[in-house]
Amino acid sequence: MGLAVARRRLLAGAGAAFCVGALAGCGAVSGRGAGSVGGPLLRLTPPRASVDRITHITACTRPFRVEGPRIELERIGDKDVVHHYGHGGSGWSLSWGSGAVAVEKTMATGQRDIAVIGCGAIGLTTAILLQRAGAKVTIYAKDLPPGVASSYASGVWSPDSRICLEQHATPAFKSLWEGMCRRSFVAYQGLLGLPASPVEWIDSYYIPDGSGPSAPAEPDARPKFAELRRELVPDLSPGRQDFAPGSHPFGEGTVRRNTFMMFNIAPYFRMLMSDFLINGGHVEVREFHHPADFAALPQKTLVNCTGYGARALFRDESVVPVRGQLARMMPQAGVDYGLFHRQVSFVPRKDGLVFQFVGPDDYFGYGDASTEPDRAEAELAVRTIAGLFATA
Repeated sequence: MGLAVARRRLLAGAGAAFCVGALAGCGAVSGRGAGSVGGPLLRLTPPRASVDRITHITACTRPFRVEGPRIELERIGDKDVVHHYGHGGSGWSLSWGSGAVAVEKTMATGQRDIAVIGCGAIGLTTAILLQRAGAKVTIYAKDLPPGVASSYASGVWSPDSRICLEQHATPAFKSLWEGMCRRSFVAYQGLLGLPASPVEWIDSYYIPDGSGPSAPAEPDARPKFAELRRELVPDLSPGRQDFAPGSHPFGEGTVRRNTFMMFNIAPYFRMLMSDFLINGGHVEVREFHHPADFAALPQKTLVNCTGYGARALFRDESVVPVRGQLARMMPQAGVDYGLFHRQVSFVPRKDGLVFQFVGPDDYFGYGDASTEPDRAEAELAVRTIAGLFATA
C-alpha cells in the first residue's frame, strides 16, 4: 500500500471519529456546570476556524537520521567540510546548541574565512555563531527564507522530536543532546520580549477525545524514537495544571494545561538574516549538485547545513524524509493559546494560526518525501479544532 493511500485511509478514520465527537458538542467556551469540583475557571477566545479561512497549505520534509544529527568533519578534495544536518523535527529547537558544536569543529581547522552551505534554521544560526567566533562568513544556498523548508515548521520548541531512534540514544549521545538542548534554551531566553516576538511562551491545552477506553493496541514491532526531555531536562518545562470537568469548556474530561516555547518563524527568520548581514555576512544564491562543485568556492572550510538536501547532494541515504504539513490562517487577536485534540495540534503564531494533523505516532509521514499539499488532511485538522468550540 502506497504512502498516499495509507495517509488517506488514516485521515478517513480520523474524520469519522471527529464527526461522532462533534455531534456531542462541547458546550460554551467558558462556565462551570454540574459535576464541577471547583478550581480555576478557564476562559478562551474561540478561534475563527473554518475551512474557507485557510490561507495556504504547506508541506515539507524533516531530515531524520536514526543515529541522530551528523556533526563531523570530512575532507573532500582540498576542502574541510563540517557536516551539520539531520536534526529530524528538532532543527529550530536545537539550532544554537548544535551550531555551537559545529562551530567548534569548524574553527579548529584554523580557517577564518568560512562558507556555510544552506540558509535554513541550522545554516543561519551556525553562520551567526561563526561570526561571533570571529569568522568571516558567506552563505551559499539554492533557496533563501521564506522559501526554505525551515519556514514550514510548526514553530513549537521540540528538542527531542524525531532526534534519533531509542537504540542509538547512548550515554555519549544523551550527553551531547543535553548540552545542545540547554545551550539552545539559554539562547532563546535572550530572544524573549523582542519586537515581533520571535520567541515567546504560550499555554497549550490537551483535550481528551471523550471516547472512553479504547481497545488494546496491537504490539508495535517498529523501533521506538528516543524521548529525552523528561529524562534529561525536566527542569526546562514548567509544571502542568489540570482543569476538572465543569471548569473548562471542553466536555466531561479533565483538560491539562502545559506551557512551552514557540517560534514565530517569519519574524524570527527576518531577525536572523538581518543580524547576519549587519555583522558583515554575505549571501550568494548558488546550487550544488555534487560535492565536487565545492572546489569552485574560494573558502577552504565549509559547513554543510543542507538538511534533507544532504541526501541527494552527498548521496546520504541515512537521511530519511518525514513529511509534515501545516494549514495556515490569518492571526486572530485574543487567540494566544495552543490546543491538542484527536491528533491535531493548533498553534497561535503571530504570523498566522497553524493547524497540523500529526498522526497517531512519530511514524506518521515517515519515509514520505512528497511536498504536495493534501487538502483533506488540512480540512480535517481545521474541523477538529473548530469542533471543540461547537455548542450542543
